[in-house]
Amino acid sequence: MNFDQFNLDPRINAGIKDVGYVTPTPIQKQAIPEVLRGRDVLGLAQTGTGKTAAFMLPILQRLTKGPLRHVRALIVAPTRELAEQIHETAVELGKHARVRSVTVYGGVSKKRQVEALRRGAEIVVACPGRLLDIAGDGDIDLSRVEVLVLDEADRMCDMGFLPDIKRILKLVPARRQTLFFSATMPKEIRQLAGSILKDPVTVQIGMIAPAKTVSHAIYPVTHKLKKNLLLQMLDQTATGRVLIFTKTKRRARFLARDLEKKGHNVSALQGNMSQNRRQKAINGFRDGKYDILVATDIAARGIDVAEISHVINYDMPDTVDAYTHRIGRTGRAYETGQAFTFAVPDDEGLVRGIERVLKKPIERRQLPGFDYAGYKPDKRNGGKQSTVNSERAATNGNGRRSRGNGGPKGGSGRGRRRRRGRSYAPQGNGR
Repeated sequence: MNFDQFNLDPRINAGIKDVGYVTPTPIQKQAIPEVLRGRDVLGLAQTGTGKTAAFMLPILQRLTKGPLRHVRALIVAPTRELAEQIHETAVELGKHARVRSVTVYGGVSKKRQVEALRRGAEIVVACPGRLLDIAGDGDIDLSRVEVLVLDEADRMCDMGFLPDIKRILKLVPARRQTLFFSATMPKEIRQLAGSILKDPVTVQIGMIAPAKTVSHAIYPVTHKLKKNLLLQMLDQTATGRVLIFTKTKRRARFLARDLEKKGHNVSALQGNMSQNRRQKAINGFRDGKYDILVATDIAARGIDVAEISHVINYDMPDTVDAYTHRIGRTGRAYETGQAFTFAVPDDEGLVRGIERVLKKPIERRQLPGFDYAGYKPDKRNGGKQSTVNSERAATNGNGRRSRGNGGPKGGSGRGRRRRRGRSYAPQGNGR
């Protein structure tokens, strides 16, 4: 099966070829025909399954016909990073079709966004707050929107955007196609979907759980030992790109600083950074300038970086759903990945919740050679316990050992880690 079966406009097929798409992912196989038919869609899929193209390709097909230079498709996303990712997908896939896309979000010049809107665009990718701000000024006309997409709707609700979403719904025509995508489906999201979707078709890929290509491990530890455990883990584990999650912006900033002092190529990504600095951090991580990105949950939404080999939860997330979103950054497009979580004794209740979603216990590990300073994790945490030996620690989880290949700091290795003579280049393109 390939994209030819969808009978898309030749200009869109040219964009598909340019970005290197060959075979549709499962959610694309299910969603694209339904969206092309004009159906409302409720899409339940893990991150990294290709859902952006699943709604963007049919939207572009619609826009090849009809008037240009006014807003016909509105895509609402929770964060600037996700909005940029969606916009980039629209630009790449639609460049031969002369379709214009504009982003609208806070943290950057509103004047430039308004100027871009006045020049005309068929697609607007927006975060709720700035969109309502511009709409309140009368600088955007949403009265001719044909397709409304709510992407990562669960996260928008988590961030308190539900009232804004309801206000946005009043600005677009009642007669429209609505596409609703969410990685998780708590009660309030089901209620929202039920109130705005008309006779929707449900597209669901597997469980609402981390991808099966990701392996999971818990490292029981105390708060005081976390940083030293992380440093030793990074020194003796062969990795590709590593995404580390912290609970607070302050901790992300200081942990990135401490890792940099130890010689790691690292950047922080947190909400207090300007949009320019945030984008530089993401681009540096994607292009290989940084091997490690230390991020908070909100800042990391929408990160579209291939070949993240490891996600490390330096701090346990607040909910099982948040764990799902974090781990969705690795194991994307059916590549393998590893998820390591540092768990203090008080985290055990949430660990059990994650295990219920995974439908299996998570292996508890101890890092060989690490000084736990008298702490005995095997007596304080349940589950299977093991000590990872040096042979396993020098692999990426699929049996591949690292290869000696030193290199200069900050080179162009595109995600290749260089640590004391070790390097690991992840396999595949992760897209």
